[in-house]
Order: sequence, then structure tokens, then C-alpha cells
Amino acid sequence: MNPAPPAPLTGITVVDFTIMIAGPYGARLLADAGAEVIKVESPDGDPMRKRTPIRDGQSSYFGALNAGKKSVMLDLKQAGPRKQALDLIADADVVIENFRPGVMKRLGLDYETCAAVNPRLIYCSISGYGQTGPKSGHPAYAPILHAVSGYDTANMHYQRGADAPASTGTFVADVMAGHVAYGAILTGLIGRATHGRGDHVDVALLDTMLSTLVYETQAAQADGPKPGKTVYRPARAGEEFVIIAAITDRNFQALAEAMNRPELLADHRFSTMASREQHWEEWQDIIAGWVRGQNAVEVEKYLLARGVPCSRFRTIDEALRDEHLVARGSLRTARDAAGSFQYLGAPFQSHNVAKPDDVVAVAELGADNDTVLEGA
Repeated sequence: MNPAPPAPLTGITVVDFTIMIAGPYGARLLADAGAEVIKVESPDGDPMRKRTPIRDGQSSYFGALNAGKKSVMLDLKQAGPRKQALDLIADADVVIENFRPGVMKRLGLDYETCAAVNPRLIYCSISGYGQTGPKSGHPAYAPILHAVSGYDTANMHYQRGADAPASTGTFVADVMAGHVAYGAILTGLIGRATHGRGDHVDVALLDTMLSTLVYETQAAQADGPKPGKTVYRPARAGEEFVIIAAITDRNFQALAEAMNRPELLADHRFSTMASREQHWEEWQDIIAGWVRGQNAVEVEKYLLARGVPCSRFRTIDEALRDEHLVARGSLRTARDAAGSFQYLGAPFQSHNVAKPDDVVAVAELGADNDTVLEGA
């Protein structure tokens, strides 16, 4: 049997100055792919170390964002530790930071300074509005970018009867920015392999959120009456809800047959995708009427067996217990001072990325100072 190949980013060293969610998540994806990620923290540590859920003083929220990294504690307000950080950067491949523009310059660790000691460096900056432009200095977290991008308002308009944007509970902008940073850094590394030069990649949460609104940004620029968008409504089934997305004509035919409504196939309002879009609410009402009073689990099973895209609305706990995740190896195990817990690994499958049965360590604050800073 041939030995497993090394992970794709084996030999790549990342100096990670990030805190909170977007930057730490992007850097953790690099660690997932085999990079040595050195997380540089202040004496107070990343604030996420104190965020719930807490187990015996350890935050699994922090752990899920930082598993597989080394931790170095440096007070970057002091000249000596700043020099140590710059020494690390001189030998690194990547720097990633997510402070407000200007902070790294005040610390003497901005791109120009770092590139002077390491011209091949890929330096990734993540911020709310980007490194340039009139709003670049504005404070911004994910809920702010959800609002300013139009994302929340667009979703409000898709809700029947909603008269206010929904409260923000999941930080889409942060996680998406982490994904974008991962891809941007890999793009920089590939470019360096081609032409030998480093790069400063600038990831803005505003750009990231607008990139998710592919249809909406085009509709906003359309002349004349604004085009509509088909919105698949949750349908109540007993005490639960299901979503049925019979998008294609083949899906529609399978659903009409499953509903025992063959006459719908000849109905001019619904017989093609274009006509269904023109009579969308009527079509959704028919689906809701058929589902009403049935058992959600049985509806899901019945329609999936007939090739109709359908799902019951589940809780996060139910989703995590799905045997499909186990079969795919989507969940990984991390271990910190409080014990082990599971988290979602990289959201893609690869033969060369760490296997799900590997236990990944979460470093305590400053745990790697001696080994990483030796001689620095």
C-alpha cells in the first residue's frame, strides 16, 4: 500500500493575527489543509476564548474556529514582542489579519513593512469594508454588513407579511469571509509559484455579502418593472414544516404524480416552469394544501422516494446526528483542556486533507511560545 500523500499545504507557514470569527475560521481552513498556523494572541487572548458554550473553562466555540493551530502570546504594544512577530513573518509564507484598517500599521506590522522583510509573503487582510474606500475605517461586524449590503432587506421581502428585517442570529458574513480568505490566500500562493512575487489580498465582508446576492444585484439594476423571484415557502405538516422545491419540469411531473393530481400536468398555469413562475403563489398554495395535516417525516420519505426534492425542517441537533455526516466524515474531533468535542471540518472532501478520525488539538493561550519563539 502506498503511503498517504502529504496534506496539500504541508510546508506552508501561516502567522495568524486574527480574532473573533472570520479570520480565525479562514486560518483554520488553512490548518485543515496541512499548513502550520501560528496564532499570535495578546496577553488577554482572543475574546472568543471566553464565549459560550464553555466546558470547564474552555470554549468549544473558540476551539471550532482555531483547532489545529499553535498559540503564541505576544504583547504587540511592546517593541520586543513586535520584533519577535516580525521575525516570525520573515520566515512565513502567509500572514492573515482581520483588524480595522490602520491597526497593523500602528503596530509596525502592515503589509509594506512585512513585505520589506519577506517579499514573497502572501498577506491577507479581512475587514468590514476593505482596505480602501471612504468607509474603510468604519467599525463593522457581521450583523452590520448583513444590513448595509441589503442582504437582510432582501430576505425580509421574501417573507410573507414581514414588516421588519429578521434578527441576526447566524453570522453569515463572517463564515463566508473566512471561505473567501481561504480561496484568496490559495490564489496568492499559486500566483507566487508562477511569478515568484508576494501579494496583499484584501477581503471585504461587504463584497462577500453582495457576492451572495447574485440574482438580487442584477434585479436591482434592471430597467422597467422589477422581475419577481420564485420563493419556496415552508409548508406546515402537522406540528412541523417541510420544504418542497420541485424546480424542473421533471420535478414538477413527479410531484404532480405523487400528489395524485395528474390534471396539473395539463393546467396551462403550471405545465411549464415559466407558467408556474407567473402563477407562483397559486402553485405554492396547492402544495401547502396537499401537505397540510400529513406527517412531515412521512411526506419527506414519500417524496424523496419519488425523486422530488424535499426536506423536513430540522433542528441543528438533528442535523448533527444525521448518519450522512458520519458517512462523509464531515465531523471532526478536537481536544482541549476540558476534553473532546466535535466540530465541522473543511466543507469539502479531499483525499489529501486530514482524515476525520484524527484528533485535532486546541492550544491553550501561549502554549507554543517556547518552541515557536526559540531564537526569534
